Amino acid sequence: MRVTSRDVGGRTVVEVDGEVDVSTADALRECVIDLLDRERTDLVVDLGGVTFMDSTGLGVLVGSLKKVRLLGGRLQLVISTERVEQLFRITALLPVFTVHGTVEEALTDDGSVA
Repeated sequence: MRVTSRDVGGRTVVEVDGEVDVSTADALRECVIDLLDRERTDLVVDLGGVTFMDSTGLGVLVGSLKKVRLLGGRLQLVISTERVEQLFRITALLPVFTVHGTVEEALTDDGSVA
C-alpha cells in the first residue's frame, strides 16, 4: 500500500493506493495522525486506488473520522470504485461519511447542507 498527501489550499488530499489491511493500515493511521499533529484537519481521503480493504482499514477510517471531528475538522472520502463502495454499503458505513465520486467534487464541497 502507498499513502501520499498533498495540500490543496486549506484542505489536504490523502491518496491511498493498494490493499488496506491488517498489515498495511498503520501507514494510513500514521499519515492521518501526522496531518492532525500539523493542524491539517480538513481531509479528503481518496480511496480510488484501493484494490482491497478489510475491517482494519475500515476501523482506521472510522477512528480517523472521530479524531478529526473532535478537533472540529472534516474528513471526506472519495470512493470511485464499485468494490469499495459496496464494502461501505454492506457495513452500513456509507451514511457515516461524506462521500464523493471524485477529488474535485470533494474539494468544491463547502460542507453546507442543501
